[in-house]
Amino acid sequence: MTETNILAYALKEFAGIGAEGFALSLPYWQKKQYGKGEFYNEYKNVCKHLGFILDGVFRTYYIHDDTAEEKNVFFFTTKQVIVAYKSFVTQTPCNYYTQSLANSTIIYIHVKHLKELYQQSHEWERFGRLVAEAAFNIAMTRAEDFMFLTPEQRYLDLVEKHPNIFNTVPLYHIASYLGIQGPSLSRIRKRMIGK
Repeated sequence: MTETNILAYALKEFAGIGAEGFALSLPYWQKKQYGKGEFYNEYKNVCKHLGFILDGVFRTYYIHDDTAEEKNVFFFTTKQVIVAYKSFVTQTPCNYYTQSLANSTIIYIHVKHLKELYQQSHEWERFGRLVAEAAFNIAMTRAEDFMFLTPEQRYLDLVEKHPNIFNTVPLYHIASYLGIQGPSLSRIRKRMIGK
């Protein structure tokens, strides 16, 4: 399956965008490859692109003011949309860094072109609404997970959403995402293997 076909299939599954709607967008999509450690978007930069990950993994993180420690907030993996959503929508500087954790490939569209598609097509308007709903859901779920779930439950949720993440992401990044220290993550993993 070609990269264009993968994107067309994903857009149809996600938002019901048919062949005609996809054809409208085709001139706007561009491909970009990221080496490990390269940034999709950086702190204080405005996010101008919405991407679709063909392969690879990215993390979104911030740097704690007092401790200068990096805190992972989100992971994005293959066949997911990647965007610093608030910055993208408001076209204001981002509060986070989004960085590739492995050699990765995305197809992306510029905010200006996406807005043009919203004007041209109800399918694309619906896409915009669904992306907004998904971004809100991801952010709220993440906040609520820290309020209501144990670290072990957060670990299981991560494994379900990103099954291959342990093959590419260092454990200290995963521990940061879960809000725990490395030794706690090791204990959780041992318990899971024992079950």
